[in-house]
Amino acid sequence: MAIHPQAGQPASLDSLIDVTELIEAYHSKQPDISLYPEQNVVFGTSGHRGTALNTTFNEHHILAIAQAVVDYRQQAGITGPLFLGKDTHALSDVAYQTVLRVLLANNITVKVEKSGEYIPTPVISHAILTHNETDGNQAKRQADGIVITPSHNPPEDGGIKYNTIAGGPADTAITDWIAKQANFYLKNALEGVKKLPVDAISHSPLKQDFDYIEHYVDDLQNVIDMQAIAKAGVKIGVDPMGGSGIHYWQPIAEKYGLNIEVVNKKIDPTFAFMPLDKDGRIRMDCSSSYAMGNLLKVQQDFDIAVANDPDYDRHGIVCPDAGLMNPNAYLAVAIAYLAEHRPEWSKKAQFGKTLVSSAMIDRVVAGLERELCEVPVGFKWYVEGLFSGAIVFGGEESAGASFLRKNGQVWTTDKDGFILALLAAEILAVTGKTPSQHYQALVEKYGQPYYQRIDVPTTASNKVKFANMDINAIDSKTLAGDPIIRTLTKAPGNGASIGGLKMETQNGWFAARPSGTENIYKIYLESFVSETHLAQLEQDAKQIINRIFTAE
Repeated sequence: MAIHPQAGQPASLDSLIDVTELIEAYHSKQPDISLYPEQNVVFGTSGHRGTALNTTFNEHHILAIAQAVVDYRQQAGITGPLFLGKDTHALSDVAYQTVLRVLLANNITVKVEKSGEYIPTPVISHAILTHNETDGNQAKRQADGIVITPSHNPPEDGGIKYNTIAGGPADTAITDWIAKQANFYLKNALEGVKKLPVDAISHSPLKQDFDYIEHYVDDLQNVIDMQAIAKAGVKIGVDPMGGSGIHYWQPIAEKYGLNIEVVNKKIDPTFAFMPLDKDGRIRMDCSSSYAMGNLLKVQQDFDIAVANDPDYDRHGIVCPDAGLMNPNAYLAVAIAYLAEHRPEWSKKAQFGKTLVSSAMIDRVVAGLERELCEVPVGFKWYVEGLFSGAIVFGGEESAGASFLRKNGQVWTTDKDGFILALLAAEILAVTGKTPSQHYQALVEKYGQPYYQRIDVPTTASNKVKFANMDINAIDSKTLAGDPIIRTLTKAPGNGASIGGLKMETQNGWFAARPSGTENIYKIYLESFVSETHLAQLEQDAKQIINRIFTAE
């Protein structure tokens, strides 16, 4: 994709969202899924997302989804409290109130931030798990959660996701059930959906204050070596990118004596302070050098600089010697460091990666003589393993990860941008080297990877062919001149479908999968030889995929 000429530059005033118009559309536009199937509730890898402006994320959607979650809880026998979080997108505030109306009307106890603050995704996961550990001896008292967030998506978007009693994203069977039930309500004019009057919310005894900030911050010392960071005096720069964790950093600094400077304290639903991303849109993507432009300008002022997306499930790591780290590079460094500095972790437990993450991780884990668990895209695939301790670390190529407490017990089963940011400071404090310096050492040991992701236009019919491909009909023997040693349509870590195809050689690999929302397919490529070899991988990958499209 061509880089937009304004990428990395401030947004013009006329390009910012009209918050009033957006909120009005949320309340006034009503989906008609019988005529417009694109207005259906659809749960992807991170919940249901859309925008009120095109009637894909509106009050009726949220009323229906919230009631469907209530229905699921009833059939699953969950009668404990629900922990409710939200990020700083404009639609998150109004959707939060909508969800409250439905939950309270259905006699569900809802834990809300006592100060009225925003509540990040990992904080909700942590709250669910700690509640269920201390108060959940009986199944009926188990808690679950909802987070209102479209993650790093543009300011006009909204999103909602459901986290189970295991603390993490619900699996496909659950989200399919919730989506089907929500669409049933939409088809039937919301008949059966209960909702409290707006002015009754504040008076409900079921709406209970909870100090999310203190609860989470006080426990951080059990997952990160905060004492080492404080002792080393690591100077940490933080850009919250206007997100839900913005007011957590001062309590963290005060409790643990850390040298933290928040470089941007603005919360603005238009996100006008954000540099434009590579496509010219505002997107709070902490893995993008364009979106991270504000922090990169001051990278030399800090020993480590970090950023997170609006719901704090992603991380961006900036080192003064190398700038913004590639997410795959940092995941490899984090695994290598944690394997050596968490002695209470089981040596038999696995390190998790997605199939489209760098093979550098494979090489690092093999070098550690540990076991790798390779799963499809989506953090939901790590929930069970992190919960049980069978997986000690789970990471995604899109800059999201979580890992166990120092004692080998579960911390969160959703991505946690806080701990990955603080881990970068711990690595520097303990080893005296930045994560980027550690990565260079890995490159010297395991080779230099060249990684790329591209979007290729296609048709809806081709996407169907891709989904229904016969792996036995793929007769390719080589890829970029090397013998193909493995072809995958299912993840080796859990046997789940990857929704596409992956082919590997000794020197590189490609993976391809169709987009669930656009007429494109995504190709992920990696070479351990050269940029030229990477281009050969791309050419061969496209030829293989085209043969799938033209096969009878």
